[in-house]
Amino acid sequence: MDLDLSEEQRLLKDGVDRLMRERYGFEDRRKYRTEKLGFSEAMWARYAELGLLGLPFPEIHGGLGGGAVETMIVMEAFGKGLILEPYFATVVLAGGILRHGANEAQKANLIPAISEGRMKLAFAHTEPHSRYDLFDVETRAQKDGEGWVLNGTKALVLHGDVADKIVLSARTTGSARDKDGIGLFLVDAYSPGLVRRGYPTQDGLRAAEIALQDVRITADDVIGDPGGGFPIISRVADEAAASLCAEAIGCFAEMHAITVNYLKTRNQFGTTIGSFQVLQHRAVDMFVELEQSRSMAMYATMMAGESDVTERERAISAAKAQIGQSSKALGQQAIQLHGGIGMTMEYSIGHYFKHVTMIDTLFGDTDHHLQRLAALGGLFGEQAIQR
Repeated sequence: MDLDLSEEQRLLKDGVDRLMRERYGFEDRRKYRTEKLGFSEAMWARYAELGLLGLPFPEIHGGLGGGAVETMIVMEAFGKGLILEPYFATVVLAGGILRHGANEAQKANLIPAISEGRMKLAFAHTEPHSRYDLFDVETRAQKDGEGWVLNGTKALVLHGDVADKIVLSARTTGSARDKDGIGLFLVDAYSPGLVRRGYPTQDGLRAAEIALQDVRITADDVIGDPGGGFPIISRVADEAAASLCAEAIGCFAEMHAITVNYLKTRNQFGTTIGSFQVLQHRAVDMFVELEQSRSMAMYATMMAGESDVTERERAISAAKAQIGQSSKALGQQAIQLHGGIGMTMEYSIGHYFKHVTMIDTLFGDTDHHLQRLAALGGLFGEQAIQR
């Protein structure tokens, strides 16, 4: 497994890291949060100029033809900046559905608009009762002539309140927990019968509850097989989890750097607190958590495109579980080493801790992925244990 970046990937990393340093300091982020949409439209346009919005899409559709490694590079840099823009919702989630499920006409129509920053998307899949079960879908899509009629409710739709179009899952056949019979549909966010209630999340991003009452769409708005959407959803969820692991690494790295710098500068008892060996040991514990998580995030990135579903799920669950455990261990150390200031809204460390806590819960928390990994026979499977 080659973990060295190519020349193009190093240039991408340098460019995105520099953008975050120059345009996404903590005070910049606070200012962006006060803008109308809850994020910076100027930064969104900047991402488009740099090609970041078209990064994972094929060149034939106006993208840059990047893969999981390029996404990892961008998401890690965005984690360092704690970005507010809907990159994950538009490019990774909804964009992933388009890459894997849309037909050529849909891709030709939508991907250039995404790449140029003219269109924002959201993926509405989770429902109030479903928790982490991707197949638990009660929203219904009923055939009506050549089109479809949608009814149901979606919860925690990331950046669903600012999306122009919403990629939405709905059941076309079967009962609520069947894996078969789930379809994917493209819905205009301003369609009659669609109601959005936007709200801020704990980490400063945006989400929405979406209610659908007799929302009508055409046959052209169906993505792929109207009853065979679950394999696409499952694949995109694993890719999204891998990208979240990379974003968490960016957060972890900043939390460690900020904490070490604080230990070097905070004076107490006539000396810097970093001179106390016990605090040095705790900083080292943070570094160990960071590097363990970095290794697993890289492994998840390399396995995100694995065609063997079982092997892919094993890798993703192992990485996500490690990230969740490290989120708590590293975050608690960072807050405790800062003392009271670490709990204030005016200081950055608490915002990083909130965000990695949210990352832990997205697409399955630590307990969920440990259970899934155990059900799959562990990271290397039952045969490895027998050998």
